[in-house]
Amino acid sequence: MYASPRQQPYAPTPYGYTPNALSATINLDEEVKFPSNSSDRDLVDSLAEIYSIIVTLDGLEKAFNKDSVKDAEYTEICNRLLKQYKSNLSDERVNHEFCDLENFKSRWKIDCPRATERLRVGLPATMTHATTSLAPSKPSTAPAAPVASASSTILATENFITFLDALKLGIGSKDQLHPLLSEVIQSANKVTEVEFDGRGNIIKWLIHLNNMKAHEELSEADRRGVEFDIEAAYRGFKSVMI
Repeated sequence: MYASPRQQPYAPTPYGYTPNALSATINLDEEVKFPSNSSDRDLVDSLAEIYSIIVTLDGLEKAFNKDSVKDAEYTEICNRLLKQYKSNLSDERVNHEFCDLENFKSRWKIDCPRATERLRVGLPATMTHATTSLAPSKPSTAPAAPVASASSTILATENFITFLDALKLGIGSKDQLHPLLSEVIQSANKVTEVEFDGRGNIIKWLIHLNNMKAHEELSEADRRGVEFDIEAAYRGFKSVMI
């Protein structure tokens, strides 16, 4: 007699296979209806792309947390995914169908907590956390290296002033202020890794702006609050440059 072929360990069997919750709800006899016109197809394509961005972003965050990807590579990919996410949602019809992130996740049964947090913040982790060494430094007779180049410091200073000037001119919309404040934190990070006074408030207002609708404006109270906080952060930034 011939021995029966050995069953592969990954192959499902009638006794060991249990369908997951999603597959259990799928009716294989149900007719799948595809979009009948280009407008509907574009909508479905955009929603599918948003789905893939969320899943990809969650995988990227996992890899970054395990040090499986370099900071520079992570930052580049994360920025690209965040821009693609916002670009897809800039379409009014897509935005309406998407509704909001929690609704979309529930509807399509996505469990991506890391991606959810990154989309809430709207910036890569490398831009929201300053890294300061806690190890005691050894005394050295060599002259200290400059914190950053003069051009980087000047650019960061200009970005602080540009954002504050925008507020003074009465600009309060998310689509105008968020890019300016993003430039502030990115340029400041290139100058110093020190957690200067007020840096956390920059991140706080970036998250606040990121969670606003593109057309929404800051209230008068919020405008005064962000101006006060960013002015304080600017003073804190300048203090580490002395």
